[in-house]
Amino acid sequence: MSAPIFATLGCRLNAYETEAMKELAASAGVQGAVVVNTCAVTAEAVRKAKQEIRRLARENPGAAIIVTGCAAQTEPATFAAMPEVTRVVGNAEKMQASTWAGLAPDLIGITERVQVDDIMSVRETAGHLIDGFGRHRAYFQVQNGCDHRCTFCIIPYGRGNSRSVPAGVVVEQIKRLVDKGFQEVVLTGVDLTSWGADLPGTPALGDLVLRILRLVPDLPRLRISSIDSIEVDGALMDAIAGEQRLMPHLHLSLQAGDDLILKRMKRRHLRDDAIRFCNEARRLRPDMVFGADIIAGFPTETEAMFQRSLDLVADCGLTFLHVFPFSARKGTPAARMPLVRGPEVKERAARLRAAGDAALQGHLMAQVGRAHAVLTESPRMGRTGQFTEVAFAADQPEGRILPVVISGVQGGQLTA
Repeated sequence: MSAPIFATLGCRLNAYETEAMKELAASAGVQGAVVVNTCAVTAEAVRKAKQEIRRLARENPGAAIIVTGCAAQTEPATFAAMPEVTRVVGNAEKMQASTWAGLAPDLIGITERVQVDDIMSVRETAGHLIDGFGRHRAYFQVQNGCDHRCTFCIIPYGRGNSRSVPAGVVVEQIKRLVDKGFQEVVLTGVDLTSWGADLPGTPALGDLVLRILRLVPDLPRLRISSIDSIEVDGALMDAIAGEQRLMPHLHLSLQAGDDLILKRMKRRHLRDDAIRFCNEARRLRPDMVFGADIIAGFPTETEAMFQRSLDLVADCGLTFLHVFPFSARKGTPAARMPLVRGPEVKERAARLRAAGDAALQGHLMAQVGRAHAVLTESPRMGRTGQFTEVAFAADQPEGRILPVVISGVQGGQLTA
């Protein structure tokens, strides 16, 4: 029997959890299985998960197919009904050693095909921490779940309520990662800026960031992943202003630029809040760059409303855009709202992407001639502190932070 095959769909957090599952499966002695870690963010994501399951079943005849992840959590019956699927495992269960012990040594004759419990009853983060996902940049999950209920989003029902890894555990794990040679650690979570709300004393994300930087002085670079700008606390703003080891790149969950659409999304910020945050963060850290998630064609969105989202690219000074054409997600309030016609959604998404491409190109051109510290990810590629890719003209040592001067732009990369 061979080692399990793992397939990951969706977000970076899923990829992190896949690495943890690999360790759990290996410790339990699971063999000859195919594990599919699914995403549920859109109806298209669920369709792709089914497609991936069928493909893997064809390519691995006779192998047990284990389906887990957010789509398995929110739609267990859908996947249990697929003839290719042997077992459906929930998001909480997939991170438990007992689950994988129950899957070894084989899955022949399983009677309980669905192992998915109420995710809302989960009160703690998974205790299984891995020694680093990524070769030279480690991703560390410090938070899971979400207490908010945006009208377009199914993820809280896949991930459960917000829960945090205690700060002391985080610091000790990051020390281990640094000892193993990682040059950069990225803090990840489903709703990262809610970190700490469930812990004694309700510390904020900024408190965690400052504590890490103070107690792990040998960590060269700390990065935080997607955040909700309206939840950013004063300590995090202090870190942005004064901590050079905190990387000048923030990915923002903005979603729209029109106030009425934001209210219909049940977001917690307005357009001016987003602009004000970006201006203030850039004032405190002039080299700060922003990525953002924006949805095109949300139900009831008019052309004028969409234009305000399009204008947000310039008004916030966004550099990296993740554009999502609205996809009605069964079980969410937005799915019951009047929909924008499909061709209009597609056309608006294309215009947003074009604006994002232009913004990125402007950022790249502005870096020519400038000095940057670049973390090398391979002999010919690395990333600046702003998370911009740099292609090298000659091989460089991997996993090192090198001072370079940017010589040009090629495609969507800087060159050095």
